[in-house]
Amino acid sequence: MSGSVVAVTGATGFIGSVLLKSLINGGWKVRALTRSPRVDDEFTQWIEGDLDNLNALRSLVKDVSAVVHCAGRVRGSSLEDFVHTNVEGTANLVRASIQQSSPPRFLLVSSLAARQPELSWYATSKRMAEQLVIDHLRIMPCAVFRPTAVYGPGDKEMSPLFRVTRRGVLPMVGQPAMRFGLLHVSDLVSAILCCLSTQIAVLGVYELDDGTPGGYDSQSVAAIAQDVWERPVYCLFFPAPLVSLIANINLWSARLLRYSPMLTPGKVRELQHPDWVCDITPLTRALPDWQPGIRLREALPQAI
Repeated sequence: MSGSVVAVTGATGFIGSVLLKSLINGGWKVRALTRSPRVDDEFTQWIEGDLDNLNALRSLVKDVSAVVHCAGRVRGSSLEDFVHTNVEGTANLVRASIQQSSPPRFLLVSSLAARQPELSWYATSKRMAEQLVIDHLRIMPCAVFRPTAVYGPGDKEMSPLFRVTRRGVLPMVGQPAMRFGLLHVSDLVSAILCCLSTQIAVLGVYELDDGTPGGYDSQSVAAIAQDVWERPVYCLFFPAPLVSLIANINLWSARLLRYSPMLTPGKVRELQHPDWVCDITPLTRALPDWQPGIRLREALPQAI
């Protein structure tokens, strides 16, 4: 299907910008949503607007073969903040897509947090958005990707954590036994491209990590960092009550000063959850040409 037009939201973000380059390199034409004016080129048409602008969304998805919805809110001081962007914005994009005479394939890039919607406002909103998309399966071919923590060059969340390991410390929140998956952005993007290229549309919800059996824990990440940097790396666990106190103060301050916080009580509950490991078997069955190819050991020097 390369050569067709793909609509992308979130194309200026971390994952979206990597996706945009890969789509172009793969021979696709891209129509991308942007809040600020950008100059079109032979490969990319920019549609100025946001997820509240139905006219912009209709222009975005007009006659495209597929929609990849990467845009979303990760910071907020209330459930309403997250619902407005992650749920209502998704609903608007779905509405514009199903109004096409031939509805495009629709891929929502969600989050593994949606597996545990009770943990945070963010997780709740992601689960609601997923359900909204899947509810339209009879009208439009829909799929949902739930990546675990995505990292790589340009990442602003995981990179600072990896950077600190060069100084011999791995700061953590939660228990030493907790396990989690990691996913390099290039492997996520390659899965998206495989999904767009299949002859038969991929349907349903799929989890993604790098396929490391049992995932990672604090000690295994510290050991990898120690090998890569050739110096001792020690795990530093922050006391949960202290982190929760800081998160509550941050949330209160954010509401008072009107900014969007990242560290909230919900985010702390996500960080303390004992199991963020994925089962990628369903996705590798649906996409036989896709396998994650980058593990932390190889990627760590570039990830910072």
